Amino acid sequence: MSHSEERGFRDRDFLSTMEGFFFCVVGPYHPSDRVISYLKYLPDQSGGWGKGNDRFKRVMRAYTVPNLLETLSLLKSTHPQYLFYSSAYNITMSAVPLRYLVTHFKPEEKLTELLEAPLLDSLQEKAVRLVSLLSELAEIPIGCFGVTGSILLGIHDLSFSDMDIVVYGMECSYTLKNALADSTVGTLRMRPLSGDGLRQWCLQKARNHPISVDDAERIYGRKWNIGTFDGTFFSLHSVKLGGELTEMYGDRIYEPDRIVSLTAVVEDCKDSIFLPSVYRVGSVEVEGVPEASVREVVSYEGLYDSLADEGEMIAVKGKLEHVYDKRTGESYDRVLVGSPEGKGREYIKPVS
Repeated sequence: MSHSEERGFRDRDFLSTMEGFFFCVVGPYHPSDRVISYLKYLPDQSGGWGKGNDRFKRVMRAYTVPNLLETLSLLKSTHPQYLFYSSAYNITMSAVPLRYLVTHFKPEEKLTELLEAPLLDSLQEKAVRLVSLLSELAEIPIGCFGVTGSILLGIHDLSFSDMDIVVYGMECSYTLKNALADSTVGTLRMRPLSGDGLRQWCLQKARNHPISVDDAERIYGRKWNIGTFDGTFFSLHSVKLGGELTEMYGDRIYEPDRIVSLTAVVEDCKDSIFLPSVYRVGSVEVEGVPEASVREVVSYEGLYDSLADEGEMIAVKGKLEHVYDKRTGESYDRVLVGSPEGKGREYIKPVS
């Protein structure tokens, strides 16, 4: 068994294919013969990413459903082998069949490589300093971290690329989150977004999602994992380790029903910092579907991670799904935010 199989495919890993496409892995659950992932970069001589003659353009420009649907239709017309109808999720998604996989890029291996490299460019050097600072601040081993995104692929651009850092494991993630909540952090060259930077972030989110600029600002107020370090934007992504996963792909079957709006009180948010973000909820009121027994609200859109704590109310628009758990035989409902059917009109908002 190779190291890669033992470790499996984790959220925020990257894959390259025979055509030189780069796909980003989504979530921890994958069929045995392929990896659920979205197309992020394509080879393109006029693209803004890459080094020398190896240039790439970014296809997934924003992490939104309309953008995802664009990548699916591109693949459908040119490379349909990367589309896959999931009978567990009952939707068509993109996934890389293992037989087309050329390279599996692992964020923690990239970090080790950067830590040992004799010479780094300015962005790589800054990413290493950021990770070292986070490790020190939270008193967690540097082995809990990885570097993903364009730096992982070696196609970053010093003038505009940002830093995407991965934190592995529930314990390391929560230790870091709590350490960053400590008010002294602002002095450490790590800053939350403010002023013009925050305004731009909120405007962009309001443009790309069905929320107002005020909603975006409220959501940002809950974010512990986005900011700037020495003037460069960074984001932190929590990823569970294999032993922390309680299910396998296909253990649950999801039957789509309809798009609904609801309010609910969050009862358990410990999985809301991972992808997918899961909020277990109670006191649920679904408009027009009184018989729905919604137990959880789930989102694959990073904007909606860690935005509500236990006891807080959220307003949600998403796809009602009937869940059947093959292991226990039980059925219940959930609402998925970020479904293809929702076409970018779904959201989770904290109700102040």
